[in-house]
Amino acid sequence: MKVLAIDDQQLVLLPLQKRLTELGYEVKIETDGNKGLEIYDTFKPDLVIVDINMPGMCGLEVVKHIRVTKNSQTPIMVLSGDNKDETITAGFDLGISDYMKKPLSLNEISARVKRLIGAPDVENTIAASNVMIQERCVGVVIPCYNEEERLLSEEFISYIDQHTGYHLCFVNDGSKDKTLEVLHNLQNGREDFITVYDCEKNGGKAEAVRLGMLHMAKKDDLDYIGFLDADLSTDLADFDDLVKTIETSDFKIVSGSRISRMGADITKESARKIISLTINFIIRKILKMDFKDTQCGAKIFSKDVIQIAFGKKFVTQWIFDVEIFKRMSIHFGIKKAKAMLCEQPLKRWIHADGSKLSMKDSVKIIFQLAQIAWVYRGKKSSNKAKSTSELKVA
Repeated sequence: MKVLAIDDQQLVLLPLQKRLTELGYEVKIETDGNKGLEIYDTFKPDLVIVDINMPGMCGLEVVKHIRVTKNSQTPIMVLSGDNKDETITAGFDLGISDYMKKPLSLNEISARVKRLIGAPDVENTIAASNVMIQERCVGVVIPCYNEEERLLSEEFISYIDQHTGYHLCFVNDGSKDKTLEVLHNLQNGREDFITVYDCEKNGGKAEAVRLGMLHMAKKDDLDYIGFLDADLSTDLADFDDLVKTIETSDFKIVSGSRISRMGADITKESARKIISLTINFIIRKILKMDFKDTQCGAKIFSKDVIQIAFGKKFVTQWIFDVEIFKRMSIHFGIKKAKAMLCEQPLKRWIHADGSKLSMKDSVKIIFQLAQIAWVYRGKKSSNKAKSTSELKVA
């Protein structure tokens, strides 16, 4: 039995293909609607699974081509995050067989496929899958410097195996140990879900994150891109909570916050906490924003602000997060930028042993903040500058 799946997001197609193949179906996948129809003609599938919102030829056009142009009654299932009544109604009016709303489990998709076209004869019993097909696809940049001993490879692998829609990009920041070898071993066999970006020279965390973010922004199938510390002081489950916030809101940046609150597991060293409070006071003065914690190493960004936040090199290596927010306020204006930013308390943050930020580094940060204040001094938002130029013309 043959299944053709068409979706512009490969991170959705790959686990779907894997699961249906395990169940005995012959599966072909395609990320382009027009090319999908070419495969349809030669492959002659028993079932077509198609997404709705795709660039170029959308899912409803694919359905119309099969039903009207080809005059074919091949069963068609829609798998989409589009939950609008008019879209669902239009699909059934064109003759689709089923409409599946993301997110949903691979088990449910498999059951629906079986209901429509039956199940292949498979000798071995296939274990149930608890993997969910998500509505959005997310890129995560993880900067790594000399992480040979600390990298939690099993945690990363386990998460992407169980959670679709995630692509991890590990940036090797000129490590002097075997970090690059560890990363390639981690990537082996999971090249579609893990990227290793190698910087031959150590440029610092700021540059590693910047290069990784710009690299991931080139991937068309990603909706959001963020960064996370390699030691998983903020774990991937908490990071996913940040993703859920940005995908269900109008925020452009959602930043984790290590604010101590009831029910949260937040640990810090007391001395570090005192210094952090001092630094945070200075940061609030520079940004003119009431941020509680700019420096948490877990942030997620809407793709359309990546160039604004990361296009140019940062002035500092450690507190580039402050520069990101400063760039947003300069580009959009303070009022609009505030509405685009969300600070979300984490459920868990653990200070990891071996952290490279020492007390001495913390003192240096104060001087780096002065550097930021000097470099970005007097810069006005592009919106305000535009308004001023328009008044002059008038």
